[in-house]
Amino acid sequence: MALDARPGVKATPTTSKRRLGFMARSRVVEALQAYLFLLPAAAILFTFQYLPAIDVFRISLTNRLLLRPTAKFIGFDNYVRLWNDGRFWNAVWNTFYFVAASVPFQMALALLFAMALATRMRGVGIFRTTFFLPVVTSMVAVSVVWEWLYHPSIGLFNEIIKLFGGTPIDWLSDQQWAMPAIILLIIWKGTGYYMVIYLAGLLDIPNEYYEAAKIDGASGWSMFRHITWPLLAPTTYLILVLQMINSFQVFSSVYVMTGGGPLRSTEVVVYYLFQRAFESLEFGYASAISVVMFVFLVIVTILQRVFVGSRVSYDR
Repeated sequence: MALDARPGVKATPTTSKRRLGFMARSRVVEALQAYLFLLPAAAILFTFQYLPAIDVFRISLTNRLLLRPTAKFIGFDNYVRLWNDGRFWNAVWNTFYFVAASVPFQMALALLFAMALATRMRGVGIFRTTFFLPVVTSMVAVSVVWEWLYHPSIGLFNEIIKLFGGTPIDWLSDQQWAMPAIILLIIWKGTGYYMVIYLAGLLDIPNEYYEAAKIDGASGWSMFRHITWPLLAPTTYLILVLQMINSFQVFSSVYVMTGGGPLRSTEVVVYYLFQRAFESLEFGYASAISVVMFVFLVIVTILQRVFVGSRVSYDR
């Protein structure tokens, strides 16, 4: 027979049942309190996130125009039109190009800077702040400044090219160079953010691993390959997911610097969606684009989880 919590008092079946009933009621009360605390945040999230997302799908099944209060149900006609829209597929290609070129370079630079600054030497905080500063700067303001840096006559980049005897490049008016120019800007602005995440991951690796490796005579490259890189796998996976999502949403720099040109060579999906919604006023068609974009991002995230996330170990 179980003993009562009080010394010297034996528990009877009746007292045991009472105690179990009291504990069960306490758990129910705690659960209700937790849900009540979550209710305001859940209501805000549903009202301003999930409800508009559901409404976007509804609008995508209509011929809704921005300035027309009524809309006619047309089924999946917008999606059929989207499938046959060459301009949409051009925007998809440009988006893939941007993602494939920016994500690997940005991750590599972020890791390189993080390893260089993962030290406790005096003054390292100044360098960390310097690298992170572009992250907190407005993208619109940065885009305007870089537009001047890319100026064909007086831009800094062309001045450097002329200094070494090269031919100036019309960065933002040349189909070949317009997208690389935007990619360079995005890499410069966003690297500091991912550097800080990598830095947190590096500082979390126990120093004893490196000390043991040095005793065994391991080289710097060997320690990076067998200690640093494997233990940074969770951090790398997080950065990869964040970068993929952010890269597919690139808009401000394209809008400010090129307007999708020249000859639509920098027109990405989000910019094309903006044009259809707020220039052509085709809200139904723009909603179909956003739904397709959402589904695609979900598929990419699942593939990352299956092929990359499944190989990540969080044990150390």
